[in-house]
Amino acid sequence: MGEIHTTAMELKESLKNLVFDKSELKQNVFRSTKEAFELFRTITRDLIHQFQDSCLKEGKKVDFEFTDRGDFEFEVKFAGDILLFMMHTNVFEFSRDHQVMKTPYVRDDPKRSYCGVIHIYNFLADSFAYQRDNDLGYMIGRVFVNNEHHYFIEGKRELGMLYTNFNTSVVSAETVQGIVESAIEYTTNFDLLTPPYDEVKLVSVGEMRTNFDKKSLVTGKRLGFRFQADSE
Repeated sequence: MGEIHTTAMELKESLKNLVFDKSELKQNVFRSTKEAFELFRTITRDLIHQFQDSCLKEGKKVDFEFTDRGDFEFEVKFAGDILLFMMHTNVFEFSRDHQVMKTPYVRDDPKRSYCGVIHIYNFLADSFAYQRDNDLGYMIGRVFVNNEHHYFIEGKRELGMLYTNFNTSVVSAETVQGIVESAIEYTTNFDLLTPPYDEVKLVSVGEMRTNFDKKSLVTGKRLGFRFQADSE
């Protein structure tokens, strides 16, 4: 049998460019999103300090707390609620059917559609304090950031934003403060409602017993209701 030559063929220029260009793009998007997230962290911490100072000056008995939870997560607690901010470490592309893909801003340069994402969740503070693991939290908004530091928001009520603003909305201290203030406003107005009577009138002995471990019965701001209706 003859020898099998194992020398690698020359790397295709098109493949090399694809890998290098896509990797560089995703790294730039990640850095842009991380910078935005750090701005969220700084602005949110400053706002909470302002709330704390106002409480002291005005004699209000409302607790405001800011807690760092690592490089990609922080939370604020106020008036029985928690807002949790989390940055995903991956970069995402939108489906072809997504509305953002139809905007002139993205059609002019498809690379602009690659985004990092910052999630904003709302939980009841008691859910964590009493370890009610089955309680529900809600994503009230997610912020998409591309490599040009442009952003848009998918969210509820005060946080909602049109995709057509993607081309003009740039991450800055002012825009981030507006988003955080809107998240606090929405959370404050998003009240805990009692579920319909017929949905909670029956409870098993096991559920009642395990409820003493604070993990069985589920509590959520819209338990038994369609959360989507809050955006209408």
